Amino acid sequence: MYRIGELARAFGIKTDTLRFYEKEGLLVPSLRTPTGYRQYSEDDKKRLHFILRSKKVGFSLKDIEELLALRISSCQVTCREVKAVADSKLAEVEERIRELEHFRRSLHQLSEACCGGLESAEHCSILEALDGKLENTDNNAR
Repeated sequence: MYRIGELARAFGIKTDTLRFYEKEGLLVPSLRTPTGYRQYSEDDKKRLHFILRSKKVGFSLKDIEELLALRISSCQVTCREVKAVADSKLAEVEERIRELEHFRRSLHQLSEACCGGLESAEHCSILEALDGKLENTDNNAR
């Protein structure tokens, strides 16, 4: 059995993180001592490892909750169901990458249009574009 500090140290995280996961229902200590200390089992440690690995690859807490439910009932679910969770996250990430690439192109265009000089920014092309004073910027904005 592990106390909260021991388990946190084993993974290089703060005890507040464990308390947060407990509050969110992702991790529940196996038992509490008569004095109220949380006690975590080997299974709890494995569950925490699963949570942290899932978080590291980009799953949200909601996704992790779903994955944990699938993990618990893995004998009754199919790989297709688990894959659907991963594919959904992958689609979200790919959409976010497209958005970020669009932002990068737009920012690059704004930066390239600006002289970057020491003169007053009164007629700065970036500020004018964001004010809508220059044509072609609405096509770049999202």
